[in-house]
Amino acid sequence: MLKGHLHSVESMGTVDGPGIRYILFMQGCLLRCLYCHNPDTWKVNELSREVTVDEMVDEITSFKPYFEASGGGVTISGGEPLLQMPFVTALFKALKANGIHTCIDTSAGCANDTLAFQRHFDKLLKYTDLILLDIKHIDNEKHIALTEKPNTQILKIAKKLSDVKQPVWIRHVLVPGYTDAKEDLIQLGAFINTLDNVEKFELLPYHQLGVHKWKAMNLSYPLNKVQPPTDNDVKLAYQLVNFKGNIPLKI
Repeated sequence: MLKGHLHSVESMGTVDGPGIRYILFMQGCLLRCLYCHNPDTWKVNELSREVTVDEMVDEITSFKPYFEASGGGVTISGGEPLLQMPFVTALFKALKANGIHTCIDTSAGCANDTLAFQRHFDKLLKYTDLILLDIKHIDNEKHIALTEKPNTQILKIAKKLSDVKQPVWIRHVLVPGYTDAKEDLIQLGAFINTLDNVEKFELLPYHQLGVHKWKAMNLSYPLNKVQPPTDNDVKLAYQLVNFKGNIPLKI
């Protein structure tokens, strides 16, 4: 029986896609972001709850009235959900049969050019209404320094999603001194504006809410001295990205 490795759930989320959402945080991620607020999801299958599709559908469908009232649904996050595509695909297929909106929150850090990955990904897209794509850094060398992995495949995924007209929200974590350089934000905006499927662009201000997890895991948090960006920093970053479809920010 097909099972997924689940880290945790949030039953009434409001920030990871439209409306009120049931969010599943999957276990396992290949990136090692310096600012990660879920380092306990890194190792595949570790500290995870094994779940079946039927089990999760039973849990989720009781929230359907909230989804219908708010325009919400289910978001699969992580960790990295694309590491468990067969399970996510089966779950999304079942959710769509129940009339539930489906969304994936991904950095696409495990994407590759293999035929197996591409087949799994194409099948998953058939049952996916929205993708939240987190572009960690537009510069490849800086991306490697930030996450230990290149961004080549991530940008390929972004282009593929545009080619197939898959609705996408692009997200970018604004980390002072790491992802906020003027030239990088301009380049990021230039790339996003070549895509035809981006419904929304979101800057996520850096925070230290996950530092306690690093300490609990006896890991040294590398950005201890980095402070969150100010409202003006965020406003300037939006202006530099200059997303063609962006709604003016109110601060």
